[in-house]
Parts: sequence; C-alpha cells; structure tokens
Amino acid sequence: MPAAERLTELPDLPTTPGYAHAVTVTGKLAFISGQVAVDAAGCVVGVDDLAAQTRQALSNLHHVLRGLGADWSDVVKFTWFVLDASEVQTIRDVRDEILRPALGEVRNPASTLVQVAALFGPDFLVEVEAVAAIPGDPSDV
Repeated sequence: MPAAERLTELPDLPTTPGYAHAVTVTGKLAFISGQVAVDAAGCVVGVDDLAAQTRQALSNLHHVLRGLGADWSDVVKFTWFVLDASEVQTIRDVRDEILRPALGEVRNPASTLVQVAALFGPDFLVEVEAVAAIPGDPSDV
C-alpha cells in the first residue's frame, strides 16, 4: 500500500473526528475528478436524499479507483463539496459504512469539506473528489 503513514495525533492539535491530519505516500498519485450521484445511465440517484447521493457518489469513485488498480486503502485525500455543511454527520456515517470494511481500524484519509452555493446540477447535494496513491512500481506510467 503506497499510503505510508497517517498522521492522526499531534500535541498542539485536537484529535480528528475520524480522519487523518495528513497522509504520506510513495509512488504514483491519481487525482480523481469529483463524483456525483448518477447511475450508469447518467440519471440522478437519490433526489433530496443526502445519504443515498453520498453512497452513489462513493460507488462511482470506487469504480474509478478499481479502474486504476486501487482501492479505498489507497485514497489519501477526499474533498467534499456540499450544499449544507450542517449535514456533515450524514456524509461521515455513509463514508464510514463504506470505508470501515476496507480500512478496519486505520483512520480515514485526510479530508476537507466545503459548503458551496450550487453543484453541477440542481438535484445534486454532494460531490466528492479524491487523491489516491496508486499501488505498483512508481516507474510504471
């Protein structure tokens, strides 16, 4: 796994609520475009349902990861864009439901959440992008 270290505790900072302050990596990085709640046909999934949209966006992100030969343990950073930051616990709950089986007791990747005025389409509530450290020889480009 190219995600080498997850920094979660520092003397002058509070312990993070389920994510790492920083993650160090070795090897090749992939910058994965923001994923929203659309199915394979391009139809919106979970209109007015943040949990359903978060699940679908993460499912789409997982498809991209697998296409790169990576998995959840290789994600080093998430950036979340949401219409309502007060709903962050819903996103955390779904994220943990999906990532905990893959990560076990390892902390989640570094993470940033940004409240925005609008997303790609009027029915979207959340978008998530990621940076992943791709397994394999760094010279394999």
